[in-house]
Amino acid sequence: MATKFDVAAYNFRKKCPFVAKDLLRWFPGHMNKGLKQMQRKLKSVDCVIEVHDARIPFTGRNPIFTNTLIGAKPHILVLNKKDLTVPSLIPKIVDKLKAEQNVQNIMFTNSKDQHCKGLKKLKPLMVDLIKSSNRYNRSEELDYNVMIMGVPNVGKSSLINMLRSKNMSIRHALPVGAVAGVTRSVMTKIRINNDPVIFMLDTPGILEPSVTDVEMGLKLALCASLQDHLVGEEIIADYLLYWLNSHGQFQYVDYMGLEEPSDDINKVLISGAIKYNRIRRTRDFDGRVRDVPDLLEVSRTMIKAFRTGELGKILLDIDLLNERHVGLDRTLA
Repeated sequence: MATKFDVAAYNFRKKCPFVAKDLLRWFPGHMNKGLKQMQRKLKSVDCVIEVHDARIPFTGRNPIFTNTLIGAKPHILVLNKKDLTVPSLIPKIVDKLKAEQNVQNIMFTNSKDQHCKGLKKLKPLMVDLIKSSNRYNRSEELDYNVMIMGVPNVGKSSLINMLRSKNMSIRHALPVGAVAGVTRSVMTKIRINNDPVIFMLDTPGILEPSVTDVEMGLKLALCASLQDHLVGEEIIADYLLYWLNSHGQFQYVDYMGLEEPSDDINKVLISGAIKYNRIRRTRDFDGRVRDVPDLLEVSRTMIKAFRTGELGKILLDIDLLNERHVGLDRTLA
């Protein structure tokens, strides 16, 4: 049985770990090229689907999309990876998005689950929105073109593959990956439905040219929208530890082989290295070889545990909902 810990008994950090903003800047050439391609193709698009991570529904959504790409086109915000966020808070997320960001069409999906209700509802919603819209120069066209966009690694290609698989029994239409930046350019039209004929355009993940808010950048990095090595795995793991402690989520204690919560990332990583035997050999200045904890590899293990849900269902944007996390109000296991 897990040991219980009283949040009030620990003097956890009150401020986000400091990170140099230069580490959070990532706008490679393919993003700029992809953005220009997307703008050129917009006139032939009937609907825009913006995909974002359900763990950060308010953080990191690129204003370029709303300002220059979506415009008057029908727009659906798909919050993917719903299996990793807190389900009880989904209604409040929807209310906030509608009231404060004027997003009216919101779907929560898990693009790895073909029985997901959100995936089943997505195609009918697309069709209804397109039929009821002014299609301008495409009003005579019988086929529908849908552009899918979002920040890196939120599951855009996986979503297309799942829709294609469900509607046409065709698998593996697009390459997908667990790191940001797999899709490099706007690809050719991909048919995802026959009646009516619906094509989707996959696009590269587009971030803001610079991430000005450090915590926003760390949330994006934790959700893999920034490449790990560009920020630093130990930095990302330290932010994760800070967030978990400040929100009373202590599943990491057992996972990392600790006896109690800790605010010291080195202590946490060394404990994890012992538990998972993550050791590397190094040579001292005098030539002697010795084994030391592989803190980089353990950082990756801890980050992966967050991304796969092994540390619990987490809404990183919980503070933006003005909600106290359940872990702050009671003693947690």
